[in-house]
Parts: sequence; C-alpha cells; structure tokens
Amino acid sequence: MAEPQEVTVTGGPGGIPAAGGSVGASRSGSSGAAGGGETPGASILFVGDLVGGVGRRTLLECLPLLRERHDPTFVIVNGENVAGGLGITPKTAKALFAGGVDVITLGNHTYHRREIYPYLDSEPRILRPANFLRIQPGHGTCVVERDGLRLGVVNLSGNLYLRAGRSAFTEIEAALGELGDDVDHILVDMHAEATSEKIALGWLLDGRVTAVVGTHTHVPTADARVLPGGTAYITDVGMTGPRGGVIGVKREQAIESLLTQMPVRFETSEEDPWLMGVLIRCSATPRSAAAIEQILMPRPLPPPQVVPPSQG
Repeated sequence: MAEPQEVTVTGGPGGIPAAGGSVGASRSGSSGAAGGGETPGASILFVGDLVGGVGRRTLLECLPLLRERHDPTFVIVNGENVAGGLGITPKTAKALFAGGVDVITLGNHTYHRREIYPYLDSEPRILRPANFLRIQPGHGTCVVERDGLRLGVVNLSGNLYLRAGRSAFTEIEAALGELGDDVDHILVDMHAEATSEKIALGWLLDGRVTAVVGTHTHVPTADARVLPGGTAYITDVGMTGPRGGVIGVKREQAIESLLTQMPVRFETSEEDPWLMGVLIRCSATPRSAAAIEQILMPRPLPPPQVVPPSQG
C-alpha cells in the first residue's frame, strides 16, 4: 500500500478585516455562529471549485480578508477548473501555493492539460481522486502539518455520471488506511455529480473523519451541518467564480447551446465573481468537528481611484 504524500506547512500571511455573508451550524445542528461556544482551536477553510482566472483572482484577493477574520489553520481549495475554466497547470497550481493554499484537490478535469501529469507525481500537495486507476498520474491522499497539528486530506470522485476507475465507497477504506492513525484530523473532498453519492458517503464516514465536503456542481447547497457522530458535512460547497454566468460559463453561450442543441464554444464569464466555501471548526476530539460555517463572499471591490484636482 502506498504511503500518503506528506509536507510540513509553516507560517501564514495576514490581511485586513473581511466583509461577506456566512451561515453556520454547530455540533447540535442548530444554525448560528460557527463554533457554537466552543473554545477556538484548529480550523480548516475549504474553498469550492475555482473557475478560470477570475476564480483564482477572487480567491487570492479574498484570502487575506478571510485569514484576518477566521484565522484558518489550513486552506484547501478545489482547483480542477482553474486554468482557463478546464483543468490545471503547474503554473496555476504554483500561484495558488504561493498565495497561501496548503492543498489543492481536483476532479473529473484532472487530466485536461497534459503538462500537469508530471507535476501530479512530483508535488505532494496536489491531489487527484484516490479512486482513479492506479496507473494514472498522481495520488489521492496527503498529510500537511502546522504547529504540530497533522491534517490528512483525501480526494475522491463520484461514480454516477462521472468516470472513475474504482468505487469511491471501497477506495475510501484504502485511503484512510494510507493515512493511518498518526493524523489529528481528516478532510474528504467528494467530487461528484449525484447528491445521493455525497450524502451516503457523509453517513458512511460520520464519526471517522473530521469533514466530508462535496464539490463539482458549482452550486452551493443549504445543508451544512455536523452529523451526529461529529463529522462536518455539506453536499456541495459551490464555486469560486462568476455568478453572472451559468456554472462559470458566459450565460449567452450556455443559453444558445440549450436553445439550439448545437455545439457552442464556451468561455469563462467574468461577471459577478464570488468566493464560496466552508470553514470547519475542529473539535478537541481527534477527527471530529465542532461546527461548520458556510462562506459566501463577493470579490472585494478595487479601491476608488482618487483623481487629483486639475491644475488651472
């Protein structure tokens, strides 16, 4: 059995106070502020599918604000659409890591760009679904560490409506075995189309991992909660990108495709970019969560330009 990829994370940038909407659920499942009265401790910021350059820029501009407001211990993003709306390249991945991202998860567009193949094998902090075929480039688990706290991350793909070489429900056992007992918390990104697969995986792993977060559909769901066994769960985090389009695509092109049933070249929209994510507050109990807070945040507006008075 392969050993999980491992890296130690040090430091972390700061920023200025944030503005953005959020809603949270505590261990009891009630709505309200994240934490539910728990003593502040480790937390994980997970950001949903980055779409194109606009998604990357939105993340990097929002992240300092979110760090100041929430002080997350770890930052994880799904980056499978960050390069031109499809796939990821080493250049875009390195830009995310340089901006303060600790782990990048992927999905069904992992192999859209061939230049990423060697990077998937050489960089421990970028994951493709663990239930892809073992002959395919990359790996599906890693461990990152900060201040003595070890976080295991698992990336999975759904099997309904998506191509994955093996069942997510059997491969998760192998992935957890790779992580072993020497991790404090575990986050699982289930990149899937079918809500039923994601919900079922959440129940399967309740009490065994800290969080199960769903990605892929680009539409945030309203079911963020901590399950009875202590696992934070949401069916889909949503996307970080343009709300003014259709799941990231220019809306005129998407509508034309649906009206005419003919091929249309899609381009990434730039309109109304938002960051969509969740903040998971870890419990003092290993591999369990105290609260999960949904974060929906518009891209910060640029500062107003000051026009100097005319010299007359």
